This record gives sequence, C-alpha cells and structure tokens, in this order.
Amino acid sequence: MNNSYILKIFLAFVVCMLVCFCGCVNENKSQTNKQFEGKTIIVLCGAGLMKPMNELITNFENKTGAKVDVHYGGSAELFGILTTTGGDVFIPGAYKYTADAAKRGLILNNTIKNITYHIPVIAVPKNNPKHIKNLSDLAKPGVRVVIGDPKACAIGKVAKAILEKNHLWTNVSKNIVVETPTVNQLLIYIATNQADATIIWEDMATWAEGKGKIEIIKIPKDENIIKTIPTAVTVYAKKDGDYDVAMAFNSYISSEEASKIWKKWGFIPYNNS
Repeated sequence: MNNSYILKIFLAFVVCMLVCFCGCVNENKSQTNKQFEGKTIIVLCGAGLMKPMNELITNFENKTGAKVDVHYGGSAELFGILTTTGGDVFIPGAYKYTADAAKRGLILNNTIKNITYHIPVIAVPKNNPKHIKNLSDLAKPGVRVVIGDPKACAIGKVAKAILEKNHLWTNVSKNIVVETPTVNQLLIYIATNQADATIIWEDMATWAEGKGKIEIIKIPKDENIIKTIPTAVTVYAKKDGDYDVAMAFNSYISSEEASKIWKKWGFIPYNNS
C-alpha cells in the first residue's frame, strides 16, 4: 500500500468526521431553536386581530417548532369557549373579558400583559356618499348604519358605549340595519357599499379587504373610548401540560420584536405609547 493511497484514506476519514461533527452541531442547534417541537397550544383570539396574529403565529411556530391552533371570533364567543372547553392563551378584543375571566379563576393573573391599543373610528365607503363627518351624522335620516352586536363582540359593546357617552344611541339606533357578531363583517358591509357607516378599529384600514374601498373618520379623543388588548395564559395551560409553550407565546406577542408587526398592521403597541 503506497503513501498516496494511505493519504487518501486518511483524508476521507477526516472529511467523514467533520461531516458527523457538523451534523451533531446542527442537530443540537436545531433542538435549541425548536424547543417545543411536537407541542400544540390553543389560542382564543379576537377576530379583529387576525392579520397581525397570523403573522405572529407563523413566526412563533418557525422559531419554536410548536403548533398554534388559533380560534378567531367575537370576544363573547371566545369567553364562552374559555368557560366550557378551555384554551391555553386568551386574547379578547377588550380588557373587560380578561377581567371577567380573572374573576372566574380561568386565567393566571400574573401572566396578563397589555399588548396594543384598539382605537375605534368611523368607517364609510369610498368617496363617503352620505358625507359623514362625525358621530352625530350617524343619526341623520337615511344613513344606513351597521354595528357589531354589543352582546357578541368588543367593537359592538364599545360602539354602543361611545354613542351613549355622546347621547346619540337612541337616535343612531333607529338607523341600524344590521348588527354583526364580529368586527370583520362590518368591514365587508362598508367595503361593498351595503351600508353607509360603521364603527370599527382603526387598524383595519390596513386590511386588503378594505384598501381603496373605505375611508376612515377619526373620533375626537374626548368623544372616543380607546381600549387596550390584553393577553393572558389560562389555567388550562397548566392542566394540560402546555404551560411553558403558552408562556413563551404570551411573551413573544408582547415582545419588542412583535411590536414591529403590530405597527405594520396599524396598531399602536402598548409599551411604545
């Protein structure tokens, strides 16, 4: 056996060892980055948060290996699910529902975090055919108003409270043609000219469904009721063994990294306000 042949065998052995070593390093690195591989959590989330939440969930799944099973709906619906079948993370459209969940012992109080603001605005179809300028105009004869169902979703409850605050509920209620269970449906009514005005969240102006089809009229601060969006880990997360994953998700969606995504979708992150 000549020296050249021995050298080739030695080099092949070295290359093989390097490949195995790199593979082990990459495997360990993968295990570090995918610490929740095979784990699944259930997230109950307000429908108005769908756009940023979808992006946040994708990022979290890619980073951790966890699977996030999200249910979007009106806040009252989500609260009903929480009280009956449970869930691991609860993110309703207004703090009121988190407070109710806390009173019933359904969430872990020390995990509550405010993540962003929800700012109500008036939305009208493009070119504003009924020339709506303020809340009072919603009471004008012939204006078709749609609102969220006050018993079903956070925006409905807030819209009614805003109108009551400004002594307009009685007159505006005469113009209400539809009450919807989620805020998403309000956007469709306005974008398709099936109604003349509604009250939705300001961030929804960034949604593709409404771009170029709706116009936003801001409500003065002294007339408005601005809400905060909270997130919290539930008691079910501890019971089903998914506490660590739920806590990681809860922290991620309220992180500095996540705030960039909230801003991208028109939200004002709580910590940066």
